Amino acid sequence: MSELFYQKECSSTNDEISQVLLYPESNFVGLYTFNQKKGRGQYGNSWASEPEQNLAYSVAIKTDSISLTDFMFNYYTATAIRGFLAKFTDHEVKIKWPNDIILKNKKVGGILIEKKKLNTKNYFIIGAGINVLQEKFDEISNAGSFFTQTGKRLDLQNFTKDLHSFLVEKFKNLASEKEILDEFNLNLFRKDKISVFEINGKQQNGIIRKADEKGEIWIEFEDGLQSFYHKEIKLLY
Repeated sequence: MSELFYQKECSSTNDEISQVLLYPESNFVGLYTFNQKKGRGQYGNSWASEPEQNLAYSVAIKTDSISLTDFMFNYYTATAIRGFLAKFTDHEVKIKWPNDIILKNKKVGGILIEKKKLNTKNYFIIGAGINVLQEKFDEISNAGSFFTQTGKRLDLQNFTKDLHSFLVEKFKNLASEKEILDEFNLNLFRKDKISVFEINGKQQNGIIRKADEKGEIWIEFEDGLQSFYHKEIKLLY
């Protein structure tokens, strides 16, 4: 069983979803808005969005219904959202490690996953911000929306309801960890291509080779392979 709730505006769907966890028999409870005031990204980053142009969506999933490690759950969520967006376009949709969604070389979505205990139950709280209709991103050169990248105008309400249904089915029928890791690497942004990275304030060329089951990314430099956790390295694109 799943539930999906709408708020005309809110500060952060990840923060406010506890207010709608009223159905203890539901393993999946969603909350969405098209006007999020204080969106949050990974590691304290902010997520800004124009009102009525984009989607801020969170879904609470009981942890006892998930048999994956935290890293695999993160990968699985990213591949699921990537797969959903890919249904609407023939253009390439990729995952920028660890969980940004890239459409035609622009970031159109970001994911924040948290663990919380709410109303005596333990949950994964998945927050997804997806740029759907916004046309201008003046201060963020690598950001875009589904519209800017494809020219298609999607209906926000239908898009959200379809996304929620799609994700619920995905989390009811989990893939194996090998399948998840394989799909994540298959759709990894800039994999096997020479890219520019920033490490400790310095730029260096390297090639992304893979993400692993521990949440690390492996990059090949002239002096060999090195692994990194998030925030230890930045991909410039």
